[in-house]
Amino acid sequence: MKVLGIVGSLRKNSYNMMLFKNAQSLAPEYMKIELFERLGEFPLFNQDLESDLPEVVRDFKRRIREADALLFVTPEYNYSVPGVLKNAIDWASRPYNDNVFDGKVAGIMSASIGMIGGERAQLHLRQIFTFLNITAVNRPEVIITFASKRFDEKGVLLDDDAKKFIKEHLENLASLAKSLRKINSVVEES
Repeated sequence: MKVLGIVGSLRKNSYNMMLFKNAQSLAPEYMKIELFERLGEFPLFNQDLESDLPEVVRDFKRRIREADALLFVTPEYNYSVPGVLKNAIDWASRPYNDNVFDGKVAGIMSASIGMIGGERAQLHLRQIFTFLNITAVNRPEVIITFASKRFDEKGVLLDDDAKKFIKEHLENLASLAKSLRKINSVVEES
C-alpha cells in the first residue's frame, strides 16, 4: 500500500516531521509511506494560474493520484492548520473539476509542545476534508502533547502508548482504504 505523507511544517527540527518519521518506521510492512517534500515551493494560491499550474502543483497532484491513501501530519497554528498546508490543499483541489482528493482516505496526526497537541488543527482539517470528499480515519487519534518531552535528541518517539496508537491508526488507514476501494469497484460495476 502506497501512502503519501504531507507534513504541514517547514521548520527544520519540527516535531511533526519527527512524528512523521516515526510513523514511517512503525508502519505495517505492507505499507510504504513516502513524504512530499516540496510544500515550501508552492506559490500562494492564485486562481489566475489554474490554467497553467506550476510544476510543483502538478507533481503534488500526480503523487496524490498515485497514492492509495494520504497521511497528514500537522502542527496547529492559531487554532488551525498552518497556511503552507492550506495553500497546498487549495492548489491540489483546483481547478474546480479537478479535485485530486475526491474519494481519498487520509490519516491525521499532530504534535505540539502544548497540552492540546494540535487537536484544533485536526478538527479544521476534518472540516476541510468534508468539502474535498476525503474520508478520514477517526480512531485512534494521534495527538502528541508536550512534544519536547516525547522525543529524544535524535527524534525518536519515547512514548510507548503513542507508538501503539500510531500503529493502530496506520492499520485502520489501510483497512479503510481497502474497504472504500472495494465499495467503489462494486459501484462502478453496477
